[in-house]
Amino acid sequence: MTTIVDFGDINSKEVAEALKIITNDFIVSSSEVDICRADKVIFPGAGSAKDVMKKIHLLNLFSVLRIIIDKPMLGIGLGMQIMCEYTSEGNLSCLGIFPGSIIGLENSNQSKTHEGFDKVKIIKDCPLFVDIPNESEFYFKHSYFLPVNEFTVATSKGGDREFTSAIQKNLSFGVQFHPEKSGEAGLKLLENFIKL
Repeated sequence: MTTIVDFGDINSKEVAEALKIITNDFIVSSSEVDICRADKVIFPGAGSAKDVMKKIHLLNLFSVLRIIIDKPMLGIGLGMQIMCEYTSEGNLSCLGIFPGSIIGLENSNQSKTHEGFDKVKIIKDCPLFVDIPNESEFYFKHSYFLPVNEFTVATSKGGDREFTSAIQKNLSFGVQFHPEKSGEAGLKLLENFIKL
């Protein structure tokens, strides 16, 4: 069973709708018990890092989300950013599952928001991208990003800046794009995660 962590935002519902096309073996829940019982965990996210971190603490999920890294976990969008060590959005310490700090797009010469479909360049083998052609397009909407680091498995470009569009450390995965809004390629990526 897969648990989609529910923060009460629309992104959890959108991921659930996409997952329905692939499997019925999932639930949407903010329960510590449901997260611990799950075989896999999807950690979606939209909105502000401050709000999501606040909800994580209010729901007593901070330790749970750090401890469950022995099972496959997929962070989506802001969910991936929260899985990193730190974000400059609100100057917050995050879950620390992935190394690196999230920085704002305004630190570069590009627009403050990267939105729309863009190519994802696969630079390392990763089970998420099995049977997905290199440089397939996925949907992005973000104002902050993770610079490329040793765990980056795919990159994308926004303006003049190359950033991490997918990351893997052991059984933990993160994608900056939104597979639930990315058509067939996005569904295939979610299916690959479910099949791990």
